[in-house]
Amino acid sequence: MTVFAYHSSNHDEGVYLQQAAMLLEGQLALYPGELADAFHPWFFIEDGDRLYPKYTPVPAAMYAVAMALVGEPRVTLAAIAAANVFLVYRLGSMVADRRVGLVAAVAFAAAPMALVTTSVFLPYAPTAALNLLFIVSYLRGVRDGSLRWAGVAGLAIGLAFFARPYTAVSVAAPFVLHALVTTLRATGRGTLATARSNVVDLPDPIRRNLLTGALGLLFVGVTLAYNRVLTGSPLVFPYQVFAPLDGPGFGRRRILGHSIEYTPELALEANRHVVEYLLTRWMTAGGIGSAAALAGVAIAARRWVASTSGDGVRRTAGGLLAGVLVTVPLANLAFWGNYNVLGEMGDPTEGLIAVIGPIYYFDLLVPLSVFAALAAVVGWRRLSDRAAARAARFDRRDADRAARAVRVLAIGAAVIGLVLAGSVTASLVSEPLERSATQTEKYEAAYEPIESTTFEDDLVFVPTPYGDWQNHPFQYLRNDPGFDGPVVYALDRDPVADFTVIDAYPDREYHRFTYQGEWTADPDQHVRPKLEALDVHRGSTLTARTTVGVPDRVSRARVRLSSETGESAYLGYGIADPGESMTVNWRLTPEGVELPGAEAAGAEPTDSGSEMIPIGDDAESVVLTITLVQPDGGTLTYRQEATVRPAEAGTAGDDAGEETTDAAVEAIWPPERSVCTLVRECGTDGTYIPDDPDAHLDGVNFETTVRATE
Repeated sequence: MTVFAYHSSNHDEGVYLQQAAMLLEGQLALYPGELADAFHPWFFIEDGDRLYPKYTPVPAAMYAVAMALVGEPRVTLAAIAAANVFLVYRLGSMVADRRVGLVAAVAFAAAPMALVTTSVFLPYAPTAALNLLFIVSYLRGVRDGSLRWAGVAGLAIGLAFFARPYTAVSVAAPFVLHALVTTLRATGRGTLATARSNVVDLPDPIRRNLLTGALGLLFVGVTLAYNRVLTGSPLVFPYQVFAPLDGPGFGRRRILGHSIEYTPELALEANRHVVEYLLTRWMTAGGIGSAAALAGVAIAARRWVASTSGDGVRRTAGGLLAGVLVTVPLANLAFWGNYNVLGEMGDPTEGLIAVIGPIYYFDLLVPLSVFAALAAVVGWRRLSDRAAARAARFDRRDADRAARAVRVLAIGAAVIGLVLAGSVTASLVSEPLERSATQTEKYEAAYEPIESTTFEDDLVFVPTPYGDWQNHPFQYLRNDPGFDGPVVYALDRDPVADFTVIDAYPDREYHRFTYQGEWTADPDQHVRPKLEALDVHRGSTLTARTTVGVPDRVSRARVRLSSETGESAYLGYGIADPGESMTVNWRLTPEGVELPGAEAAGAEPTDSGSEMIPIGDDAESVVLTITLVQPDGGTLTYRQEATVRPAEAGTAGDDAGEETTDAAVEAIWPPERSVCTLVRECGTDGTYIPDDPDAHLDGVNFETTVRATE
């Protein structure tokens, strides 16, 4: 099974994939017109007749490349993973040597954080690749005095800023400080004063840093221009429009209905937990790998103090990389997102962090891997050197035997170490993957009727368990940017809204996607899905017939028909000899709905007759309930909620497809049906699932038909 076949529990994935599809169509925003509320994706901002995402388009553009070339965005995930591993190798080689680079690349690739976070369509791994490209290119520029690499560094950090400004600044801060210091030193030596005005004659550090800064600032300008196009102001980011108090800082933080008072004390506590989980659960070999990284920092610091000018580039690389270990946590203290990824303080198995890790600390995995590799390689070399020194004490014959024994012991120790690190890492990564696999099983079961249906020209109404958002939680069900694909998904809302969508797509096949049960974030709590075909019936009068199953020991029934005007009609029935079913007839007309006084099959009326229940001039819901009562007071209620509206004279056709000049009524059929015990209304917990004997009590059956009559 593919673990993230239907994406992770972080519904931001759908935002980036929707954005990628938009970019392929040359769109920065969606333009659904008057249907914006029906098509509103998660984390999109509604602005008049357009919808635009709160995120910048750089990660989405990366996914769009693979979508355009091979039709599969997961290729981008593989390419980003490979790029990150290669760049970590290059960085480790620059900090120490190629052996350290190779071990660092393996440590990074094997980290649970890298394995999981790089497998989902989120911005953290793509932005880390840009940050890594900047670091490696900047250091290459320093080492080789290369303007070309300085230019690549500027482009990389500029793109990283466009992707995630706060993250890019936190990673680049030590390098920006280094660039300022080297520029000032070059200026202070007097070379700038004696140089001519031609830029070519400026000292190398100044030329390189100017080029890096200029190209980086170019993309800062692109970012501001993007803001101007979408929000109307270059200094207002889309995420600020979506939630003005969602950015970095302390005090009241808020996004949608979630808000807290984010204090420095809470920041320290939340980030302490996040860093702890990173070091013990999301780093290669957990605490063992983190301890090695700490030892690697100490080794690098000692080398930095004792280094000579001959290895100044390695000294610079190690020092700047160590600086990232400081600036990233400091920046994260001021961002309340680290509080939000925690489900419960002190419990690493709750919340988003249990599934996709401490995502805002993803860039910290780079220096941790490099320094852990440095400690591992230095430790191996010291062990080998000591063994060789001891072997040298023997005479030649004994020394050869001792050397062979040392090699065997060294290889054995290495194998044991690798097995230990691998087993710890495998154990750590299996936990989040198992949680995600459980989540995938839940979505797989929920999407089963969707997956088993071939759509050609269809419209599907989808439920809204988390509010009026598309792709939250059903991010797999995304619309094409033009809302004109083989299937269009619309939110199932109120009657007026649903009829508005139907009017906009008059020639499609209609469906309602719903489920029995309550949708929650708990991956173990499944629902029973249902994809139901819908029709719009029209006529001067619509005669409806509802037949329900009658379980044992039912003594009486009560039928209620009501509209949104607040008026109701009732019929009572005595059931002396319960049959297997009972049928109730009712009518819909342009003036209203009514319960005829006719008897229902299988029951004797105890009261009868009803007046017309008026309906409004616009679409509304009409509810019919049939409540079966047992002698002990137990009840079973069949509830159906039909969406109806009067049709304008001369525009509606009857079920035979003929035009009529008389006033008519329209109804979306079948109605939403539910079966509830003890209560009259139970929401999706009672959704009627036909052809599933395990979905309801014995004897439950619920059929409803409608036809146009004169």
